[in-house]
Amino acid sequence: MKKEKFKPPEPDDPMCCCECDVDPCGCCCDSEDLDEACNRCLKAKLQNTPPVLDRLRLPLLSDDRQVEISMVPALMLLPVLLHVAALHFLLGIIILTAMPGLVLWYYYATHKKKRRTLFFLTLALYSLAYMYYLFLTEIVPRGDVSHLQLGTVTLGVVLTLVSLIHTKRGPGLVKPSFDDADSLNTTHGQELNRGSDPHVNGAGQCEVSDTSVGAVRLPAEAVPGKRGRCPVCKVTRPPRAGHCRICGACVLRLDHHCVWINSCVGQANHRSFLMTLLVFLLTCLYGIGLVLRSVCPRQYLLTALLYCPGVYNHYSSALCFTCAWYSSIVTGGLLHLLVLQLVNVSYNVTEREAQLALRNRTSQSRLCGLVVDTGVYSRGFLRNWTEFLTMGEPAILPSKHTNLV
Repeated sequence: MKKEKFKPPEPDDPMCCCECDVDPCGCCCDSEDLDEACNRCLKAKLQNTPPVLDRLRLPLLSDDRQVEISMVPALMLLPVLLHVAALHFLLGIIILTAMPGLVLWYYYATHKKKRRTLFFLTLALYSLAYMYYLFLTEIVPRGDVSHLQLGTVTLGVVLTLVSLIHTKRGPGLVKPSFDDADSLNTTHGQELNRGSDPHVNGAGQCEVSDTSVGAVRLPAEAVPGKRGRCPVCKVTRPPRAGHCRICGACVLRLDHHCVWINSCVGQANHRSFLMTLLVFLLTCLYGIGLVLRSVCPRQYLLTALLYCPGVYNHYSSALCFTCAWYSSIVTGGLLHLLVLQLVNVSYNVTEREAQLALRNRTSQSRLCGLVVDTGVYSRGFLRNWTEFLTMGEPAILPSKHTNLV
């Protein structure tokens, strides 16, 4: 079996030549970003890309900010669905079964067009805040939670938010060098001069097109340790860097684009990303255990989710039991992601490199596709983790102002 059957789908699939570590001259790229970049070069127009279509302006705000429509379902439908699911156990089964399917459907619908969305980040943050609110209003008044346990849950929520803010500082972008800037200015200056010459005929325009395409299609990093040039960003990429078509930038040691943080995971934030996942999962597991001990005190913790008699006799206990099931579903999905990340770090393989190796059939698949060993950067378990924990930050640090979304 292949790994794609066991991992959540990545928004970078299918990859194009601007993301793969192969010579882009020998492939046919279907990337919309690369096509638009080529058209701009051929027409000598350096316009910006159009804004995202799923944004609306709110005139009620003084600074005329924009709010994405994708935030509305997470903020409005989540509490409504959870309260409806608490009315009867059959409604709970139907809603809790349909919610993961709806989330996956929205994932494929949005990322098929390579668009950024705040839906998943809003869903994660609002779920954490809403579960903590119900814990304070429904579980704590029962008297089954001590002050130490309440403080532990609160500390877990705070640490999760702090780790997320640190992760959102940025993945570490590939900055253009002086050679890249001079080359880009020279190429654009030649195109503008040729386009403004009134004596240029059709043959001359064809020469401009050929020159422009030749300037875009430069060899990429085909050999480990060899630098390549991104055909979209026109920057020299160091080894293991990659281009993300959703963010529209080249990222140092690109692992993948995570929809749950609405950002790429790269060299600068990979460690904090794993820390965010770990703290979030530990907080959720501890909170679920406290809720089940309060709602189903006579049942064992491992069997309370499957059998809790009399929990639907009171609406308050039914709501807490439904939220425990919802949190368990979210925890299971993120636990699968964390396991994949830990396995990749143990073999010194990024998710992007694993996908490329599986596609090119240059890797060894083990444990039914859970482990993908490319054999390129792996130096043993201890050395791989030492390299991951001690890899340096980018030369240019991110901005001091952190954008949470």
